[in-house]
Amino acid sequence: MPTSLRVAENSYHFVTRWRVKGTCAEVSDVLERVSDWPRWWPAVYLGVEVLKPGGPHGIGEEVGLFTKGWLPYTLRWQFTVVEENYPNGFAIAARGDFVGRGVWTLKQDGDRVNVTYDWDIAAEKPLLRTLTPLLRPLFAANHRWAMRTGEQSLTLELARRNAKTESERQAIPPPPRPTLYRRA
Repeated sequence: MPTSLRVAENSYHFVTRWRVKGTCAEVSDVLERVSDWPRWWPAVYLGVEVLKPGGPHGIGEEVGLFTKGWLPYTLRWQFTVVEENYPNGFAIAARGDFVGRGVWTLKQDGDRVNVTYDWDIAAEKPLLRTLTPLLRPLFAANHRWAMRTGEQSLTLELARRNAKTESERQAIPPPPRPTLYRRA
C-alpha cells in the first residue's frame, strides 16, 4: 500500500557550509560557548540565556535565545544539546519559534575547517507559520544572510583569538551588527 509523506508548509531544511581558518577544536570551542554568541555574532544573536548547564562539551545544555535576521522581526526559541562529538560537532533539538534539529559538523582540511550546519525545522512563530507559503523565498534569504554573517563573525573571532599581539587584535574589525533593530 503506497504511502505519501506530506511536508508541512512551514518546514524548512537548510544546509550551510563555511570554510574558516583554524582547527576543529578552536571552532568547536567557539561554537559550544553559546553564552558568547551575542558578543561575536551580534547580527543574529541579540540575547542568550543558559537555562540549564550541560555536561562535557555542552551535552544536555538548555539555552534560551532571542534572535533576528535582516528582516524586521525577532524570534524566541530554545535548544538542548542532544549529541556531542567534540571537536567534530554537536546536534541540537530546537523548540519555541523554531521546532526541529540542527547538526553542526566540523572537518579539518589543512589549516582550514569545513563547517556544515544542517538545520531541519518547522517555523512555529505565528507570523512565519502563516506567511511561509507566500514568503518562503524571503524567509530563506533571511536565513542565508544570518548564516553569512555567522561565517564572517566566526572568522573574525578566530582571528582575534589567534592574534599574536594586542595591536594585531585591535586591527581586527568588529563583527557585523544587527539590522533594523533597536534595543528597548
